[in-house]
Parts: sequence; C-alpha cells; structure tokens
Amino acid sequence: MDIWIDAHTLERAEERGTSEEEIREVIETGTSVIAKHGRLAKAKVYEFNRQRLGKHYEQKRVEVIYALEGGRAVTVTVYVFYGKWNGEL
Repeated sequence: MDIWIDAHTLERAEERGTSEEEIREVIETGTSVIAKHGRLAKAKVYEFNRQRLGKHYEQKRVEVIYALEGGRAVTVTVYVFYGKWNGEL
C-alpha cells in the first residue's frame, strides 16, 4: 500500500518519540484499533527500555491514525504511549 505521511504527523512523531520508519511499519504490520470520525488506526508495541522525560519505560505503543484516499494511506496523526503491555494493545 502506498503511504503518504503528512507534515503534521511528522511533527507530532518527533515530539512524541517515534519515527517515519515506525509510522510506516505500524500501518503495514500493526494491529487495527478503533478510531473516531470514520478514520482508520493501527497500533504496534515496541521494546523501548530507555528513559523518556526522566522516567524509564520498558515499551512504547505507537498508534497511527490515517484515512484511505484514492488507494493510499494518508496519515492524520500519531500517538505514542509509554509503559508495559503484556501482549495486549
């Protein structure tokens, strides 16, 4: 699938601790999750094992909100959550 990452999404990615590569990977291989307003969303948990803003986190969950437009995925935004997930999203 063709993926177009909006500039807003890239700005949020940098602020929230993810990358363009992870955004693409989430859309291609992530698990579908519920999104609002007729949009689509996928999420994926990554091992993190680092400090973020002064606190240690074992994992991060990257969630990408997107829409399908003309056969391609167009990102709306990206969220990143830090914590520990035991095989669940």
